[in-house]
Amino acid sequence: MSLPTPSLIAADHICIRFGADEVLHDISLTVQPGEIVTILGPNGSGKSTLLRALLGIVPAAEGRITRQPGLRIGYVPQKLTIDRTMPITVRRFLSLPSRVTDAQAEEALARTGMAGQGGEQMTTLSGGQLQRVLLARALLGRPQILMLDEPTSGLDQPGEAAFYRLIEEVRHQTGAAVLMISHDLHVVMAASDRVICLNGHICCEGTPRVVSTAPEYRALFGLGTQGALALYRHEHDHAHEDGPHHHHHGHDHSHDHPHA
Repeated sequence: MSLPTPSLIAADHICIRFGADEVLHDISLTVQPGEIVTILGPNGSGKSTLLRALLGIVPAAEGRITRQPGLRIGYVPQKLTIDRTMPITVRRFLSLPSRVTDAQAEEALARTGMAGQGGEQMTTLSGGQLQRVLLARALLGRPQILMLDEPTSGLDQPGEAAFYRLIEEVRHQTGAAVLMISHDLHVVMAASDRVICLNGHICCEGTPRVVSTAPEYRALFGLGTQGALALYRHEHDHAHEDGPHHHHHGHDHSHDHPHA
């Protein structure tokens, strides 16, 4: 019998308090190698705090967080404020804080669709290009897990969709797991193996399809999107569709779907 794969990172019944305020209550989650997990929740639901706890920046008041020994984490922050008065090229930015060779820098840029852009000034990049450079920098450490804090905030929907497809490609090419947080219901990656809905505690979790029909999800987010997450899916996914209620991963709940 094969042993279960040890998780890269695990939270075991953690609570996080700021003063008397309990911001996160009784959270347990794991991320396995190569898995894409999206944490979804409204603003103020504790998503960034959870990510920072998993990164080891915020202490847990109760419970514990375990990381695989020597775990290499690539972190993509939500926003990067660049001093507009200080010129810095993409190539120089990639060598902060630790120097990388030209070959390493070029490989990371090529992997994120920014090949040959090392000479560009950081201050002239579009929002989408900036996210790609931040992702390239995170990939330089050859991470086993990428952690992204609302990586597409500020991008338009085509930009978001393109970035999510890029994340899927990076996972495919490098085998890195991905833990991403988002408050955007309109776009949740079809590539997410699991979506965890957070609102101070875990409300529900499952595949994007299962979560989108969960009553807890609807209670939290209302029916602004007809209660369904818009999934960006590749054409090859449609070949196996047999109607809107078909479930991957063997969950067939078509009989209990509420009709929107």
